[in-house]
Amino acid sequence: MAKETITVAAAMVKALEKENIKHIFGYPGAAICPFFDELLRSEIKSILVRHEVNGGHSAGAYARITGKPAVCIATSGPGATNLITAIASAHMDSIPIVAITGQVVSGLVGRDAFQEADITGACEPFVKHSFLVKNADSIGEVIKKAFYIAGTGRPGPVLIDVPMDIQKQEIEFEYPESVEIRSYKPSFTGNKLQIKKAAEALKKSSKPLICAGGGVIAAGAGNELKTLSEMCDIPVISTMMGIGAISTSHKSYFGMLGVFGVRTAKLALKECDLLIALGARMSDRSVTDSSVFDGTTVIHIDVDPAEIGKNAPVNIPIVGDVKRITEQFTEELAPMRHEEWQAALRRSKQANAEKAAEELRGRNGSYVNPKSFIKALCGVLPSKCVICSDVGSNQIWAANNVELTDEGRFITSGGMGTMGYALPAAVGAKTADGSAEVVALCGDGSFQMCFMELATAVQHNINVKVVVFVNNYLGMVRELQDNNYGGRRTMVDLSGSPDYLKIAEAYGIGGETVTSDHQAESAVKRMAESVKPYLLQVMVDSNERSLLE
Repeated sequence: MAKETITVAAAMVKALEKENIKHIFGYPGAAICPFFDELLRSEIKSILVRHEVNGGHSAGAYARITGKPAVCIATSGPGATNLITAIASAHMDSIPIVAITGQVVSGLVGRDAFQEADITGACEPFVKHSFLVKNADSIGEVIKKAFYIAGTGRPGPVLIDVPMDIQKQEIEFEYPESVEIRSYKPSFTGNKLQIKKAAEALKKSSKPLICAGGGVIAAGAGNELKTLSEMCDIPVISTMMGIGAISTSHKSYFGMLGVFGVRTAKLALKECDLLIALGARMSDRSVTDSSVFDGTTVIHIDVDPAEIGKNAPVNIPIVGDVKRITEQFTEELAPMRHEEWQAALRRSKQANAEKAAEELRGRNGSYVNPKSFIKALCGVLPSKCVICSDVGSNQIWAANNVELTDEGRFITSGGMGTMGYALPAAVGAKTADGSAEVVALCGDGSFQMCFMELATAVQHNINVKVVVFVNNYLGMVRELQDNNYGGRRTMVDLSGSPDYLKIAEAYGIGGETVTSDHQAESAVKRMAESVKPYLLQVMVDSNERSLLE
């Protein structure tokens, strides 16, 4: 391809076009104006968010739906620093985003100029790599490397900081077809001897278990997981990030493990004699006491060698792409059955379901049970749907009660637990795939951190649906204070909060209030039938618990 003389800003846009970027999420400012001016000449659609952090969350959700790096943009100083929470959230959940920030002119860097911030330094703990562009001619290579690093190995965020004067410089531009990074060589294919060793261990096991993490979804390994589970009759549990790796209705799926998980998943982890941790970090929210692994053979498969053995003991480590290794692993195996083990877990699951139903029958009917509401919502949604959950009690209600087919997705901020995540994530997910029904599940605390993004949905005709669970408390913190601090409630009362229907109405969005369980099914049907954004205000008991199944 012949070189052309263009500005760096124009080269940045052309590079994004070469990376097949269709949308970017961002917020303008002086230091990034040269780039945005060139973007007007492109078919890339820019989505104006109302806060930079939400641009990062939208890009993250977009990446999770497409499986490819997505882009968010901010200006220098506070614009860039506002992105940090979204970058950190993407880092913790292994989401590939490329964050591009404007910077003050090169001659002023380090002189505390107006709206200057050392964003590459500030983001260092949260990125796979960052670039401060000092050489205009390097822009093509920098962007190519950024996308390569973000999307390969363990996915994650990459930051590109471009001074305003650099953006205006003219260069002879040619976008590279590929890049070679000597110090970055992610593993893809697993060690064959380790895979054979894992297969032999599985053949000797009577109570094997698969724990599916977010790495299964990131690698697109859902079918491979299902094949392994079905061929070898292995029960499956998941971390929060792994929800949806296999259909929640699959006969061998027994729910989410961990502090907020279901009893049967915890029982399975305790009783198994062999655990296959598949793309799962086994973090503190999933496993609180490593003694649960005593006497268990642990096979840990992950693309990031740093995660293997970090949080749990490992007998057989295998480094590489989860999809490829699961294929290799299955090739070493023959069909097997574990009927007694599966039956024991199904009895536990049924007993817990009956206990939950009994608890529901004894409830006060003047509020909505959020768990049954989520089940009613899933019963109405099409199989191809994306449920974006915020953080707090609503996250736990959702994680333990969503019902997804192989086409469904559950998206939440797992590692960082970032409040205000769900609505901008829903905007990003719906932008990525307009054919999916996308619903944001928010608590009334988290919704007040992000409801300005209703304007983004309206402006850009992004048909997202929003559920706000209203209990007038920061529910999970209130619950922790009740359980661990003698019931002394501090700074958790949300008195003074608005009527969320009126907020929606102010943006031209329709909706309704749900005050009892019998109203739920008809309300979610009306929401699903709406061809425009819609909001349900769901009234929940202020003492509703999240810690029990």
